[in-house]
This record gives sequence, C-alpha cells and structure tokens, in this order.
Amino acid sequence: MNVPASAIAPELQRYAALDQRLLAAVRGIHILSTVAWPASLEGRMIEAYSQGRFALPEVTYTRPDLTAARAELAAIEAAAGGSDPHDIDPLGEYLRRTAESWRIAAEMLESAGSAGVTAPSIALYGKPGDLIPGSQRSNLDAAHYFVELSDELGADLLADDCSVDMPAIELRDELAKTLDDFFGAGVIRVEVDAELTAKAAAGATRIRLRGDTCFSEYDRHQLLAHEAFVHSLTALNGRQQPLLASLARTSPRVTATQEGLAVFAELMSGAIDIARLKRISLRILAIDMALNGADFVEVYRYFSNCGQSAADSFHSAQRVFRGVPLSGGAAFAKDNVYLSGLLTVHTFFRWAFKQQRMDLLRHLFAGKLTLHDVIALQPHFASGAILPPRWLPPWMQHVHGLAGKLAFSVFINGIHMNRVQGDELLSSV
Repeated sequence: MNVPASAIAPELQRYAALDQRLLAAVRGIHILSTVAWPASLEGRMIEAYSQGRFALPEVTYTRPDLTAARAELAAIEAAAGGSDPHDIDPLGEYLRRTAESWRIAAEMLESAGSAGVTAPSIALYGKPGDLIPGSQRSNLDAAHYFVELSDELGADLLADDCSVDMPAIELRDELAKTLDDFFGAGVIRVEVDAELTAKAAAGATRIRLRGDTCFSEYDRHQLLAHEAFVHSLTALNGRQQPLLASLARTSPRVTATQEGLAVFAELMSGAIDIARLKRISLRILAIDMALNGADFVEVYRYFSNCGQSAADSFHSAQRVFRGVPLSGGAAFAKDNVYLSGLLTVHTFFRWAFKQQRMDLLRHLFAGKLTLHDVIALQPHFASGAILPPRWLPPWMQHVHGLAGKLAFSVFINGIHMNRVQGDELLSSV
C-alpha cells in the first residue's frame, strides 16, 4: 500500500513539516567524512609501521561551522516536544530524539582534532563499560569473552575459503548481479573506491568497496547480509515512507540498532565467523585502552599482537582515533556499537518472539529505526501513516525458519553452561 503525501492526516502534517526541516538542517553534517584520514597518509604510515618505524601520525581536520544547523536543530527539538512533555505524540518524540542526536553530532564535529570529540561520541555510541540490557555484564565483559573464546579455538575452526582472496573488482561484479536480482536492475550500484578507509560502506543506492584490498568468501557473505540486506535495504524502505522521509537516513541515534541489526543479520544468515566476532570485540577493548591513556602506537601494537596484519592493525587503530588526539586519553566511540548493538538486537528478537510480536521484527526494517521507535510508533504503523517494509532480508522472509531459531534460542537461554559437566552429557546420550 502506498500513501501519497497529500493524503497525510492534517494532525500529522505538522510532523511531516518538522521532518523536512530536520533533513534540511542536517544536510551539511557528515560524521565519518569529517573525521576520516587521507588514504595517502595511511599508505605511508602502514609502510613505515610494517618496517618497525613507529611515530604518531600527523592528522589535521577541517572543523565545520555548524552554528546555524545546531540552532535549527534545537528549534526543531523544542517544536517537536510540544508544551507538555508527558503528552507527546510518538512522532514528536521520534523527531525530538533524532534532532537532539544530530545536534550532539554537530557539537562533536566542531571539536574535531581535540579531546572534545570523546564525550559526545560516547553520548551517541556508548562506552565499553556500559551494561548489556538484561544483564549485569558489560560490553567490555562480552568483548573479553569473544576474544578469549576465539583464541582458545585457534585457527582450527577457520573456514577453508577464508584465505581465498577476491579482488575488489571481482567482488563488485558478483555483488552487483546478486543485488540486481533481489532489488531490481540498477537500484543499487556497487563501486570500488580507492579512498575508502573501511572495507565497505553502504548507502541507499550505492555500496562502495575499498580498492586496495582483497576479500574472502566470508567477506562476500557478510557484505550481502550486513551492507546490502540491512543498511541499503532499510534506507530504500525508508525512501518509501510518505510521512517521515528521515527514515531513509541513518541519524546518530539509530547507529547502534542499525549496526547491531546488521551484525545480527550476519549471524542469522550464517555469514559470521569467530574471527569476525574477535575483530569487533578487539575494537571495544582498544577503545577502552585509548580512553585509559594508550596512544595510537600502543593501540596499533595491541592489534598487531592479536594477530592482525600491519594494514589491518593500522586501520583498526585509526578507527579508534578518528577525530581525536593520538597521544592517548581520548577515543571515537562508534565501534562500541557493533557488539553492544548485536547483543541488544538479539535480545529484542527473542523478547518479541516470546511476546508473539513478529510484526515488531518486520517493522524494524521499515526504515532507519531504533528498537524504541519500533515499539513507540506502532499506532502509526497500525494506522498506515508509517508503511511496512517493501523489502525484507532473505532470512526474514522465512518466518517459520526464523521462529524456529528464536524458539530454540529462548529455551536454551535458561541452560547455564557453567553448571554443565561433560560426563553428564556423555551419560545422557
């Protein structure tokens, strides 16, 4: 069903107008590109580090002047909140929270190159010591667990095809064909980008691959599950929304849910391996190190000692120090969201299944939403003001298979592994 903008109920048109103001206000706010490092600098430093010549990189940033954007976002926050904060429509609360997160991001970017980036990045993305919802353990505890488990398992569980290198151009062609078959010809372009720092990045209609690297078969599966069938898919579904056009754009406040959902998609589609869990866990440990005073070289050496190559160690350390001084005591906290988001999204899926609310899980793909949004905005999903998703990932399309996995997960959650003895298992078979 498609609802034209002109058919939006009069009482909702105020929110649609505020949403358009929000999109206009954030047009000049570009988080990752503002704190990105030049590819040429990375190339020189990786070469030096691989030869044992260590020095702190010299990185400069251009701080944007976002004064006008911050003022407009503050005005949108006030207008969306209404006169009574206890009687606010969920749409107003969505807009208020979203405008607030963009305002915090603007303040963060105006501090680029200083330790002033740390606090707002933690406000947006959390920190390693934060507790996992429903648990007394922290993200840091979870990171230690996955790193230790990976080290105990060693290389024996690595898939045979993990070492098969696929050039970026070859992967581009393979992904393009798969995406054309799923979304339609030309809906999503796949490009090779020599300046890209991350291995891959996805927007609504374009996926970029880093040009100076090769990819494994696991990488290919992960890119489809993570970038294409979550990041691009939710952006495309967001573009279908007649009321809230901002659902097509990843605001800072939805980053944790988006990245958590994307890693969860890897898990549900069989595209994640223990090495991947180790990599995202190491980044949390590295953020904690940097916050506690480790400098860039020390964090680089940490990644290197954990088995990463010189290039991967440099890129991993660079992610931690984007936008902040390299001498220690500061960090860019975005990589905290991958593991914490995965654990939170996993818990949400299990909770929704236990409540027999599979509709909530489908609605999570209707655009760039947080878990809170999916629940709070249910009246507007029910009314048709917010549309259900046009596309769902392949693993979400098979409801019975998904229900089977979640049912199993909910039940075995009650089994405490520290109480299980090997002899007991053997005697029961």
